[in-house]
Amino acid sequence: MASAATGAAKPGLLLLRRTDATFTAALRARFRVLDFYASGAPLRAFLTAAAAEPDPPRAALVVAGGAILVDAAFLDAVPSLGCVVTTGAGVDHVDLAQCAGRGVVVAGAGEIFSVDVADHAVGLLIGVLRRLAAAGRYVRAGLWPAQGDYRLTSKLSGKRVGIIGLGSIGSQIAKRLQAFGCAISYHSRAPKASVPYRYFPDVHALAADSDALIVACALNDATRRIVGRRVLDALGPDGVLVNIARGGNVDEQELVAALQDGRIAGAGLDVFQNEPHVPPELRDMDNVVLTAHEAVSTEESRADLQELMIGNLEAFFAGKPLLTPVLRP
Repeated sequence: MASAATGAAKPGLLLLRRTDATFTAALRARFRVLDFYASGAPLRAFLTAAAAEPDPPRAALVVAGGAILVDAAFLDAVPSLGCVVTTGAGVDHVDLAQCAGRGVVVAGAGEIFSVDVADHAVGLLIGVLRRLAAAGRYVRAGLWPAQGDYRLTSKLSGKRVGIIGLGSIGSQIAKRLQAFGCAISYHSRAPKASVPYRYFPDVHALAADSDALIVACALNDATRRIVGRRVLDALGPDGVLVNIARGGNVDEQELVAALQDGRIAGAGLDVFQNEPHVPPELRDMDNVVLTAHEAVSTEESRADLQELMIGNLEAFFAGKPLLTPVLRP
């Protein structure tokens, strides 16, 4: 199907994520946009109406994180789809087997977020060790002159840090922590010959050898709740957990219990099991630093992401290879 640039009819695009005015305008300049969130319709009704159009959409731009699942029911509802572009690095919300069986290509965010997420992970770790949020509240409450200096905290330099998942994000985290003089170890599906870090085939053993454990892996059947009670207990009462992957990678109930019982020292969390809902127990703990699934959210990365998403869509409609394919033809 020809693109808008040729003067032919614009190709149809299902828009299944909220976008700002600038990105929406850029999409509408190139594609015939069918906007789910602007429609006000339930998802099933929206998809059915889109499929019934004279020229049904062949591509979908989908929000990451699981708010909308691209599964068999989704693909059944819009059989014209040939391409799914998701705005996340993870694709746990896309059934790749179903897409492959139907010849639907899939593009993700590639490594566009890796630097920002790595920065955020290190920031969370420092925030927990130095208790930055709690210390800030101490100052704001006027307690410094009344009660004296804030309690002693712990430094990052020299810590043993275990990373679960040494992909693009995990590698960037390791690179940053090396600059702090940290000893880096990791767990992944297989050891990586090109890195100097110590490999652990078992997550429990990795946690037992770490002062801090950072979750940076994809969410799939093998990694769902990869951090549970056994791993948390191995991390120990002086250990810190940071999660910038997916909420489902950590058993949230066990994490709350470990923090309440003092079986780990603290946690820095950007992702949660039932977003945007965060357990009240976590919100009330001074040794926990919380952010709203925003590790990827910088002005720079948003602009880069928008350019990449449009590039993937234009490549698909032009019959060219996707820029950041997750699933090829």
